[in-house]
Amino acid sequence: MTTVFVDGQEGTTGLQIHELLARRGDLEVLRIAPERRKDAAERARLLNASDVAFLCLPDAAAREAAGWVSNPRTCLIDASTAHRTDPAWVFGLPELAPSQRAAIRGARRIANPGCHASAFILLIRPLLDAGLVPAGQHLSATSITGYSGGGRRMIEQYERGGDPALAAPRPYALGLAHKHLPEMAAHTGLRAAPIFMPMVANYYKGLAVTVPLALDELGCTAQALQQAYERRYAGERFVRVMPLRDAAVLEQGYFDVQGCNDTNRVDLFVFGNETQAVLIARLDNLGKGASGAAVQAMNIHLGRDEGLGL
Repeated sequence: MTTVFVDGQEGTTGLQIHELLARRGDLEVLRIAPERRKDAAERARLLNASDVAFLCLPDAAAREAAGWVSNPRTCLIDASTAHRTDPAWVFGLPELAPSQRAAIRGARRIANPGCHASAFILLIRPLLDAGLVPAGQHLSATSITGYSGGGRRMIEQYERGGDPALAAPRPYALGLAHKHLPEMAAHTGLRAAPIFMPMVANYYKGLAVTVPLALDELGCTAQALQQAYERRYAGERFVRVMPLRDAAVLEQGYFDVQGCNDTNRVDLFVFGNETQAVLIARLDNLGKGASGAAVQAMNIHLGRDEGLGL
């Protein structure tokens, strides 16, 4: 029986991981007593008693907790941004590259990707690898997400209601220093992070990242982009490449940001004409964008069915 501990089990991601693990008969989930949640010694004991431990903590707390682990058999999966570009940690996005699953399987330190970053990386990395987008290309990206991504305080704010400012989408991170930017550059191969505009809207979950491309400047076609995705993600159970200029979306006239909710799936879309393209990646920000990705990485590390519990 594999022992698992979630440090930070009361947060949004921690609670969701617990829900996914509760379906499993192959795991023993270690739990900390509520009155000892801030007891460093007890947390350290449980971390070292685990085969796999999830860190669902703020960055500084995740770094501190990682430093407490002395058991060489404990695999840490960090859901914070603390280690996502640290070369000593493996990036926990199995679809990143053909070699990524082997790296996750052999790792004892795995950094779980961010939700916006996962969508952006899955859109852009195959295009750089195929030579369709150069590493020096300056890109922009827009992301819209449900309010659950903001954590407990934001969830309470939206669900309490009464503030008319919450009725419309709200752009944020206007200092152009969003915490996902380093991984968005590092794991795509871009020399510079994109100009990134995230927005939170008045719905619970579901995320879509949109990247515009000038095809006439790049010297490629929408069909070439589509084919690059089809080649890269052939056989991937959690990445679905949608038809070029998806007729169902065009017929409806609007894009459904929540179309991957309650799944561990990412849908990739290419819309374009002769000179321009719009790329869209859609996922559940609490699923493939957070807890689902963490459990998927755990499954790979343990050598189990990648979709177990998902």
